[in-house]
Amino acid sequence: MRAIMVNSPGGPDALTLTTVPDLEVGAREIRVEVAAAGVNRADVVQRQGHYPSPADAPQWPGLEVSGVVTEVGDDVTRFGIGDRVCALLAGGGYATEAVVHEDLALLVPLSMDLVDAAALPEALATVWSNVFMSAELAPGETLLVHGGGSGIGTTAIQLARLMDARVAVTAGSAEKLAVCESLGAQTLINYREQDFVAEVQAATDGRGADVILDIMGGSYAARNIEAVAVNGRIMVIANQSGEPATFDPRHLMQKRARYWATTLRARPLAEKIAIMRSLEAAVWPWIASGEFRPVVDGRFSFANAPDAHRRLESSAHVGKIVLVP
Repeated sequence: MRAIMVNSPGGPDALTLTTVPDLEVGAREIRVEVAAAGVNRADVVQRQGHYPSPADAPQWPGLEVSGVVTEVGDDVTRFGIGDRVCALLAGGGYATEAVVHEDLALLVPLSMDLVDAAALPEALATVWSNVFMSAELAPGETLLVHGGGSGIGTTAIQLARLMDARVAVTAGSAEKLAVCESLGAQTLINYREQDFVAEVQAATDGRGADVILDIMGGSYAARNIEAVAVNGRIMVIANQSGEPATFDPRHLMQKRARYWATTLRARPLAEKIAIMRSLEAAVWPWIASGEFRPVVDGRFSFANAPDAHRRLESSAHVGKIVLVP
């Protein structure tokens, strides 16, 4: 099989397409012929040498794939050969084949393009587990999404609107904000020109956002506390600013708010399975009906993986980027 390796950490050109041994299939695992692999910020950090795959996962990048099942383990009950699936991985998606535990895969509806389905697992699992399973965003509440034009952002907007919540977003251009608005966001904030704290307070009559989904970290920590409502929940899923976060705990205490930081990749298998089961029950009907659709910015061949990473790092993309063997 072919895989995109990082032989030496560095820039996008460190991604090298090479041949690797086939992976073995365990009793509860399935082999997937990859139709596409999603590209995530975590892949960039791994390429740079700062976020290696867990010891029990393939050492090349890739946290999600879509494709067709070509082999099933002896104890597999959920899938058969020929099924169209998408799957959440701990690593190893940048390859022509992937092996994954059956409970981390979900059927792709026939109405959905199989390549686009590679954009589903990581963003959906991240948003659903943070915004809905942990923060328990409720109908009528306000969600503030930083980076509304990202894969996480475009996913969060759609899910929140399907759950009858209000959505405010930050983004860095009018073009990205227009996409966010088309997906259902009601409060549109250009962070280059506007103060998101003031805009959120104005949009909520001074109440603030009930839930904040933060990918920036750093200086956003203190400002998120200003923007959050009493009894609000701030979910931090990344630190793209690269800066330490500093805030006065008293301000958080005064609002009886929660500041909650999580990761997905490092969670135990049982927790990931619980997330995927919840997604299957609550979100997959919207996938099947077409009410939710991933926003795919572009498709890149495996040979052009460096260009896919350059596109992601430029932050010019809207939605997800996928790699196609």
